[in-house]
Amino acid sequence: MPTVNVHPEGWKPAKGYANGMIGEGRMLFVGGQIGWTADQVFETDDFIGQMSQALENILAVVQEAGGTASDITRLTWYVTDKAEYLAHQRDVGSAYRAVMGYHFPAMTMVVVAGLVEDRAKIEIEATAMLT
Repeated sequence: MPTVNVHPEGWKPAKGYANGMIGEGRMLFVGGQIGWTADQVFETDDFIGQMSQALENILAVVQEAGGTASDITRLTWYVTDKAEYLAHQRDVGSAYRAVMGYHFPAMTMVVVAGLVEDRAKIEIEATAMLT
């Protein structure tokens, strides 16, 4: 069974995320990924650049386990600057789609005071359901 959106009848459409996802298979829990490369090097201090790299890192882990972006059922985003995120929302959408396509799992965003790596502006963790 592939993953499918769960959307309560009568609710307004969710934009850019799902209210819930259901699936059957092996669960993959991807630890928080930040915007550095596989060599643990930050190539940018730009929010969008770090966000794209974090998503690419998540996708690499999912693919290594035999999955694809469409197998991701949940993303939890931790950002250090809400204003910076909001100021770049159009770019966030474009950058997200460039990595993940038009697959929008259940998502939560949390604003945090800081991340373990001082240069990190965003950390994203994921859950995927692999068949």
